[in-house]
Amino acid sequence: MPTTPRFTSEPLLGHDWPLALDRPFTTRQALDAGVTRRVLERLLRREFVRRMVRGVFVAAQQPDSLALRAAALALVAPPGAVVVDWTAAWLHVGLLRPGDHLLVPPVSLFLHAGKGRLRNALVSSGERTFLPEDLCRVGDVVATTPLRTAWDLGRLSNRDLAIGALDKLLRDGGFSRGRLVGGVERFRRQRGVCQLRALAPIADARSESPGESVLRLRWLDVGAHLPPPEPQVPVLDDWGRVRCRLDLGVESLRFAAEYDGEDFHTEQDRKHDEERRAWLREARGWTIVVARRESVFGPKADIEQRLCAGVDDARRRLGEFRPTRARTTTRRL
Repeated sequence: MPTTPRFTSEPLLGHDWPLALDRPFTTRQALDAGVTRRVLERLLRREFVRRMVRGVFVAAQQPDSLALRAAALALVAPPGAVVVDWTAAWLHVGLLRPGDHLLVPPVSLFLHAGKGRLRNALVSSGERTFLPEDLCRVGDVVATTPLRTAWDLGRLSNRDLAIGALDKLLRDGGFSRGRLVGGVERFRRQRGVCQLRALAPIADARSESPGESVLRLRWLDVGAHLPPPEPQVPVLDDWGRVRCRLDLGVESLRFAAEYDGEDFHTEQDRKHDEERRAWLREARGWTIVVARRESVFGPKADIEQRLCAGVDDARRRLGEFRPTRARTTTRRL
């Protein structure tokens, strides 16, 4: 007779699950509760559970939250350890380094200077100097504050990753750009401070994705050849309502650039974007450069040349634009 696989007779884990459904659990806790590694792997593969950090899981129906992330880290962080860098960014604002949702990186746990480092396959570790105001307690774990996390990622991460982290932490971390910039010099002569000095003043809370942040960085890298971009430029319909927003733009030129990330753009998203951009070009006279990953990152990146050419084209089109009336009129709701 066919048998029902353990714990999967219902759409989600239910009453027969031997651990708390609303709490993260470790592999060891699962084994102690009678869940074999083979069963756990099957539950993970079929998405009855999801992995939060290395060696820590939670039932799929449990929504993500700050408290849940803190509880997961408390299972792997020993006393005296400080959650830092990308793990701290994930804890505070849910930010993952690009690709980490696939790789599940080690947890970044550092000790105070002079205390050595943790030696554990689940973590990356070292020692670092902290001021008391650099640290905060979230649930049962101690972590760098969002501001200290921003300073560290701005110094120690790859430049492209750093600007995305600064933008996200500035948007959701509860500190101002003034405080971000004002604290840079405390890291004088430390590793990466030159990069932090350059990036902190251009961090912008209006950026809505890491790809958009890097696109803005590429634009600013061109320098005086391009007018500075404005994030999230609103475009109005015929009744003065905001119909859409452009990732980056110069309203006086009606020139914009948008980043289309392949990982998060479905076929429906692409169709919607094409219709929106057709309206922007024909009814509002915008020139739009669409940037995809290969044009922004890697050896074939050509976005800087495309931005320069796009601005030249936008200047030319300003005097030629005649709106398509059929496209400008939309039925009032």
